[in-house]
Amino acid sequence: MINVTFPDKAVRQYPEGTTAMEIAKSISEGLARNVLSAKVNDEVIDANRPVISDCKMEFLTWEQQDGKATFWHSSAHLMAEAIEFFFPGAKFGIGPNIENGFYYDIDFGDRTISSEDFDKIEKKMLEMARLKSTFNRREVSKMDAIAYFTQKDDSYKLDLLNDLADGSITFYESGNFTDLCRGPHLPDTGMIKAVKLLNIAGAYWRGDEHNKQLTRIYGISFPKQKELEEYLVMLEEAKKRDHRKLGKELELFTFSLKVGLGLPLWLPKGADLRGRLEAFLKKVQKKAGYVQVITPHIGNKELYVTSGHYEKYGKDSFQPIKTPQEGEEFMLKPMNCPHHCEIYKSKPRSYKDLPVRMAEFGTVYRYEQSGELHGLTRVRGFTQDDAHLFCRPDQVKEEFIGVIDIVLYIFKTLEFKDYTVQVSLRDPNNKEKYIGTDENWDKAEKEIIEAAEEKGLKTVVVVGEAAFYGPKMDFMVRDALGRQWQLGTIQVDYNLPERFELEYTGNDNQKHRPVMIHRAPFGSMERFVAVLLEHCAGKFPLWLTPDQVMVIPISDKYINYAKNVLKLLNNYEIRGLIDDRSEKAGKKIRDAELQKIPYMLVVGEKEEADGTISVRKQGQGDLGTFTIQNFAELINEEIKSALAE
Repeated sequence: MINVTFPDKAVRQYPEGTTAMEIAKSISEGLARNVLSAKVNDEVIDANRPVISDCKMEFLTWEQQDGKATFWHSSAHLMAEAIEFFFPGAKFGIGPNIENGFYYDIDFGDRTISSEDFDKIEKKMLEMARLKSTFNRREVSKMDAIAYFTQKDDSYKLDLLNDLADGSITFYESGNFTDLCRGPHLPDTGMIKAVKLLNIAGAYWRGDEHNKQLTRIYGISFPKQKELEEYLVMLEEAKKRDHRKLGKELELFTFSLKVGLGLPLWLPKGADLRGRLEAFLKKVQKKAGYVQVITPHIGNKELYVTSGHYEKYGKDSFQPIKTPQEGEEFMLKPMNCPHHCEIYKSKPRSYKDLPVRMAEFGTVYRYEQSGELHGLTRVRGFTQDDAHLFCRPDQVKEEFIGVIDIVLYIFKTLEFKDYTVQVSLRDPNNKEKYIGTDENWDKAEKEIIEAAEEKGLKTVVVVGEAAFYGPKMDFMVRDALGRQWQLGTIQVDYNLPERFELEYTGNDNQKHRPVMIHRAPFGSMERFVAVLLEHCAGKFPLWLTPDQVMVIPISDKYINYAKNVLKLLNNYEIRGLIDDRSEKAGKKIRDAELQKIPYMLVVGEKEEADGTISVRKQGQGDLGTFTIQNFAELINEEIKSALAE
C-alpha cells in the first residue's frame, strides 16, 4: 500500500500501482470527469500513469494552468495527426503548449500550407477527438528511438534525440500519430471539444537562423465551444488594443528601418508620457532613500567577463566594438549591474553606510533575432528602471520588502489589480547552470520566500527559473483582457559582490561582502508602456496622459477665449490642446474622444461672457458648466486621489 497526501493534508492509502485517475474516481466520479492530469510530488504526470510510492498528489483540471498546459499539449498532438493525414510525409519539430494554446513547427518539404487549409484541419481534429483515442505512454531505448525516426527520415526528431540520455526517452501514441514526447497528456482526445487554428509563422529550427525555417502553426482548444467563442471575442478586442496600432494613432512612438529593427523612436507625446512615468518613479524612489546614478552606454568587454554575463549571454549581445588600440574591445551595455558594482567600489564603505540604494534609468542593448521582435514588447534597445541595493546580510529581508512595497504601490496607482507573484528558485539537479555557493543560494531563497509570506502575497514557486546569479521574484500581471505579463522583478544576488570583490568594513573592523538586490518595478520602459497601453486601451490615467484636456471653441470667434482658458489651466499645471479647426463642435468632440482625451472643454458666447467652460468627460458625456478654478480643483483632486499612497 502507498500513502497519498492531498493538498488539504488528508492522507489516504491505495494499492501500489493505482493511477491518479483511479484515485480521483474513488473520491468522486464528478471529480474524475474533470481531471486532465495530476501533480505528483511536484511533477505533472498523465492521470493514467501508475503511482508506485508514497507521494503528494494534486488533481489538475481546466481551472489550473498546469491542467490547461496538459490540454493544449495534447491538442498539439491532435493537430499534428490531422496535418499528417492531409500532408503525408510532413516532418515534425517541436509542438509545445504555450501560455494560451499551442503550436507545432513543421517541415512540409516542397508543399505549402495556408490559413485556407485551417478549416479542414479543424474539422479533422474534432472528428478524431470524437474517437476518444487514448494517449499511450511508452518507454523506448535510444537505439530503438533512433531506428524509428531514421526509418521515417525525420532529421528533427533525430536531432532532439542527440540531447537525450538512454533510459529517459518516451513515445506517446494516440490514434495514428506517434511522437517523441515527455508528456503529460490527457486521458483521451474526447475531452477536446472546440479548436481553432489561429495563424502561421516562420520559425528557424532550434531558434538558429542558420538552420532551416519551418512552418509554425498556432492553435488553441477548449473543453467547451462557448469558451472558444468567448476567447475569439477577446482576440478581436485585443486587436483593437494592440499597442502598435494605438501607439501610431496616439502618436507615441515609431520605428524606422534606417535607424534599425527593434530600436524604437519616441515621438513628443510618447516622450512626455515616458518622462512622466520616470518622474513618478523617481519621486517614489527618492522618498525611499534611493540615489540616482548615470552610466555610459558602452563598457569594456572585461567588465562583463568579470560579471559572468559575457560567458552566459555573449552570443545574445551585439558583437564587441574594436578600438584602434590593439586588444581593446567595448560592448554596447547589455545590463547595468556591473557598472553599478564599479560605482559602489569607487570609495570605501562602512557598515554604517549600508544600505546603498542606487537607481538609474539605464538604456541597454541586446541582439534579439529579427523574427522575435514585436513592437515595444521585444526590442533591441530598451531602458530599464533599474536599481541595485547593496546591503548587509541582516538587511536583506527588510530591503526586499521595501522593494515589494514600491511595486505594489505602482500596481495600485496604475490599476493593475490582478497579479500573481512567481518565486523562481534554482534547479537543485542542475547546479552547473548557476554561480555561487550552496550556502548563499539557500540563504537567498529562504529570505525571498519569507518576505513574500510576510507581505501575504499570492505566490507560485517555480524551480529552475532563477537567474544564473540568484533567485528572483517576478510579478505576473493579468491585464484587462486576462493576458499575463511579467512586469516587476526583484532578485537577490550574493555572487556579483563576490566576483567584483565588493567590500564594507563591519563593526568588527573586518572586511565583509555586501549582498546585492537587483530590482526593476516596471521591467523596462518600453515593455511597460506597451502593456499599460493595451491594458487601458489608450485611456491613460489622468495624471499620466500627455494631453488632459481639449479646449473646443464652437467657432473661430472664440479661439482667443479658448487660448485664455488653456493659459489659465496651465497655471494649475493642467496640460491640454486647442482644436482651432474650422469644424463643427460635434466633430471636434468626436475626434477628441478618438484621441482618448480625458476632458473636452467647450467654449462659446455664454462661456466667454460668464468666464466659464462646459465640461464633457471621456465616455461619460456632459458634466455641466464650471469656472476655471472649480474645474482645476476637480482635476487636481482626481490626480491627488490616484497618486495617494
